[in-house]
Amino acid sequence: MSTEMPDGGQPLSGLEDPSVDATVLRMLLGNQLRRLRQAAGITPEAAGHQIRGSRSKISRLETGRVGLKIRDVSDLLTLYGVTDESLRSRFLSLVTQSSKPGWWTKYSDVLPDWFETYLGFETVASTIRSFEIQFVHGLFQTEDYARAVTRLGYKTAPDTEIERRVGLRLSRQSLLTRPRPPKIWSVMDEAVLRRPVGGRAVMRAQLKHLLEVANLRHVTFQVAPFAPGGHTAAGGSFTVLRFEERDLPDVVYIEQLTGAIYLDQRHDVEHYLEVVDQLSSEALTPTASRGFIERVAQETLGRHRDDQRRASRMVRGGPQALKGTG
Repeated sequence: MSTEMPDGGQPLSGLEDPSVDATVLRMLLGNQLRRLRQAAGITPEAAGHQIRGSRSKISRLETGRVGLKIRDVSDLLTLYGVTDESLRSRFLSLVTQSSKPGWWTKYSDVLPDWFETYLGFETVASTIRSFEIQFVHGLFQTEDYARAVTRLGYKTAPDTEIERRVGLRLSRQSLLTRPRPPKIWSVMDEAVLRRPVGGRAVMRAQLKHLLEVANLRHVTFQVAPFAPGGHTAAGGSFTVLRFEERDLPDVVYIEQLTGAIYLDQRHDVEHYLEVVDQLSSEALTPTASRGFIERVAQETLGRHRDDQRRASRMVRGGPQALKGTG
């Protein structure tokens, strides 16, 4: 087979730079495997059979959602007619390089495979656009809020496991202050701000933290208020991740209770981009959203003080002291 790619480009061009992130490298190698497969006229089913797998496995390999194995890639290169020994050697060397563990591997005891894929994408994304309908996005959660959210999902887990999961969530936030952070544009339903996860004191601290994060130049918040009624994203929360590399497709991430859906087909991604654009036009402006969050924080503080006064009266006078307080 020629050492040119199907589109006339040079194989592995730009991939042998040692500074390329392992996740990006895995995605780019998967993309090149896809192009080689298509040029050879091989179906995903046939390719999956070649590596003792399925169409689904080939899809995950070609989109970078799973690690690449030397044996699998070698067998696929043979099937696709890549016989040049120098090219094969370089390809397999890059497969080894792409297996470099990410920072999150130290949390492997509490990290499901389906979320490990997301962390890799999040770490290397150049733009992250999200819509949240129930909780504050994980990148912006305070420690106490993150702990409260985690306990909701793992009610019977021991404290040590809860703290590990909270540690993982907080570690993600380092990308906010790295030298080249991604641009993050997050639209939140008003319910996210109103739901007192962890209690009113925890929620007020969370709201104050959102206001602090909003000062970062690469972070934009918008609130979709209740007042206008329904909105475009009635289906639920989602995140769209975009990458600098031209050959990497955008990815839509939709988290479920025990797994996640990853969409990378152009028509799917374009639909979600249209939805998030529409949401942004329907939501309050970033400036108005900041004022809205400030008002909710003040209201939360007032309710927290009311709770404290009720508790104080309860201690002093017993249940009878609460009569007439509504």
